[in-house]
Amino acid sequence: MKSTATRRAASGERPPATQLEHIAEELRCYDEHLRDVRGLAAGTRKGRLRVVGLLLQEKFKGRAIEIGKLRPDDIRQFLAAQLSARRSSSHASHLAATLRSYLRYRTICGDQVDKLAAVISNPVHWKLASLPRALKPEEVERLLNSFMAARRWPKRGYAIVRCALDMGLRSGEIAHLMLDDIDWRVGTVIIRGTKSLRQDIMPLPIETGQALADYLQYERSATSNPAIFVRQKEGQDHPITSMAIQKVIKRACRRIGLPHSSAHALRHTLACRLVENGSSLKEVADVLRHRSLNSTLIYAKLDTPKLSTVALPWPGSKS
Repeated sequence: MKSTATRRAASGERPPATQLEHIAEELRCYDEHLRDVRGLAAGTRKGRLRVVGLLLQEKFKGRAIEIGKLRPDDIRQFLAAQLSARRSSSHASHLAATLRSYLRYRTICGDQVDKLAAVISNPVHWKLASLPRALKPEEVERLLNSFMAARRWPKRGYAIVRCALDMGLRSGEIAHLMLDDIDWRVGTVIIRGTKSLRQDIMPLPIETGQALADYLQYERSATSNPAIFVRQKEGQDHPITSMAIQKVIKRACRRIGLPHSSAHALRHTLACRLVENGSSLKEVADVLRHRSLNSTLIYAKLDTPKLSTVALPWPGSKS
């Protein structure tokens, strides 16, 4: 006779909520720690909660959560299972960073986790090994012109892409733009929802301001919602989500066959353009609002004239 758990697994039925309440509570407390103590943004927290949730459901689904009873082999097996489904250095780095973060949190809770942390090795990942994936000038022009033939919400899509291309805004920052954030007279915009949980005031480029004004005047529905970009759901207006912003940009890029179809590619495009026009790395970091200049170092590889002054002669060459 099959057990209840076996029957649920065969039918795809989810276990009762009461069996997972202790896991949900643990994730809630960990999320508060990430938000209030570590100051991590919602998107980063979501990714870490997903990984930790998988670990807890695998090891503590039917019993109380006691991290101190985990063995190093439990961590090894979990990592092996996750990497077998998706093998990449970035995914391995994400898993390692997440598990270390959670174990540090459990240390604060009083657990001894030194042996568990010791088995989490750093994946081989050469920092700054790749070049930023950015759009070429002709690709940027094609992308912007593509909205002239867009069937739905062309002015909204155009304004969203200009925010990413002209100001280097992340998808979450675009989604958090409010009507009161723009000072049309002075030409500035307040950026909220940043990864560092701070507010920044940036100049509003003329092209971006014009695109936003066209959207607000001709396409945005009459609503009391303070968000600039809104959507209707169940008859009510809600602020657009960062996921929806990403979809708008991806669809626009794929519509004209661009290989780099992400909001971050547009952000890279702005940084590359600044470097090519002679801006310093500090200036690029300020525009991108990086907390550390190390995050901007990858763009130094694009400054060919300055790199040529420090390049060593090739062995055997006359130079």
